[in-house]
Amino acid sequence: MKITKIETLHADGGYRTCSYIKVSTDEGLIGWAEYYDGFSGASLEPLILGFAKTAIGMDPRQVGRISESLLATTRLAAGGLSHQAVAAIENGCLDIAAKALGVPVYQLFGGPFRDRVPVYWTHCGSYRVRHAALYEQWGYEPVRTLDDFARLGREAVAQGFGAVKTNPVFFDKGEPYMFNGGFRIAPGFMDRSIPDAHLQGIVDQLTALREGIGPHTGLMLDVSFSQRPEGYLRMARRLEPLNLFWLELDIRDAQALAMIRSRSAMPIASLEGIHGLQDYLPYFAQRTVDVALIDPMWNGVWQSARIATLADAHETHIAPHNPIGELGNLMSLHLCAAVPNVRIMELRPDEAPWTREFVTHAPLLEGGTMLVPNRPGWGADVNEEALLAHPPRKA
Repeated sequence: MKITKIETLHADGGYRTCSYIKVSTDEGLIGWAEYYDGFSGASLEPLILGFAKTAIGMDPRQVGRISESLLATTRLAAGGLSHQAVAAIENGCLDIAAKALGVPVYQLFGGPFRDRVPVYWTHCGSYRVRHAALYEQWGYEPVRTLDDFARLGREAVAQGFGAVKTNPVFFDKGEPYMFNGGFRIAPGFMDRSIPDAHLQGIVDQLTALREGIGPHTGLMLDVSFSQRPEGYLRMARRLEPLNLFWLELDIRDAQALAMIRSRSAMPIASLEGIHGLQDYLPYFAQRTVDVALIDPMWNGVWQSARIATLADAHETHIAPHNPIGELGNLMSLHLCAAVPNVRIMELRPDEAPWTREFVTHAPLLEGGTMLVPNRPGWGADVNEEALLAHPPRKA
């Protein structure tokens, strides 16, 4: 079997563009994968099509060989967008390899370790602030006050979620606004130092959300790259009474992250922006996190399973970074089914409603868990007609 063609397809996902890769073969099997395009402001599409020139003619069932061969060509500029482009091709080939055997992807790794995966509601409330007009168009309740966070917390519990994660939202101006995570160009984004008034705003926001979800539902906060170690530690100290499931943060310094973890009373989750096995190694060796976040779209599910095994050898849980669509959910589900040391899976349940039509079999959510599919490959194909019905909007 040989790869004959690699294409990219896109559709409107509301506040983002949904992007997919289609890998065709000379035996008629087609592999699909979802990927992020334009997350950094630069498109992956030219890189994917560039790597495709090398992958065409290779056997897609030899997933590891393809992944390592393509990554080898990036060694003088490793990681980043190049790694993400290779990961998209790797994931499309995994779908083919499993379909060729008539098995789900997780069986290629010796799974499943579980038939359902606990999920948490990510960006709970914060994205309804960030994209307020769109969410109201889609019929979702708006978030305009702290009371709305409490209401949304009650909604999450009613839907069966065992944990929720939010981002800081501030109410000190005319309209509420979402905190800048330190990787979007905006006024003050390079300061990376939070004022005390905003710290109190975060406490107030999480207190309202805690009121809604109650004492036994997990509460998470994601502050990304927004602070230096001093800011993260001030934040952790102020949030101790709220008993967080984890504080999620990012910093490109393993020693600093290990220090933050050692001085924090709550679990620390991080590393979602890391690419590749070797780059994860110093973070595991220095015991930097309680939960290692691994992005299967940015690393590839095959590579992600290797990283998860390394985490397991260091007695560390993993959780997929997965703020994306239904095929991305399926890909994360297979990673979670393929490795033993999974803590919980990220899920955004209030996406644009029509995006569920983009796959032939959307994953099923039951009582705060997502069911692992048993169909071959990822368990679904992309519905190309649905993509055509929702062409991507111009920025």
